[in-house]
Amino acid sequence: MKKLIERYVGLYIVEEVMLRNTVKLKLLGFMRIHLVVNISRVVRYRELVKIQKVKKPKLIEVGGVEE
Repeated sequence: MKKLIERYVGLYIVEEVMLRNTVKLKLLGFMRIHLVVNISRVVRYRELVKIQKVKKPKLIEVGGVEE
């Protein structure tokens, strides 16, 4: 199941740097992750470049219905 979960959750705001290696995040209500995380888990957001291709998953058929 782990491989189906998104690797990164975004966007969020770093509210406070607690220690050298921990930060407190400002999250939306539906995000179910810890507010205080290790700095190694935080990645800067990068927008897609125009020439960058986005791979969309192919639809699969389940019980005669495409999902």
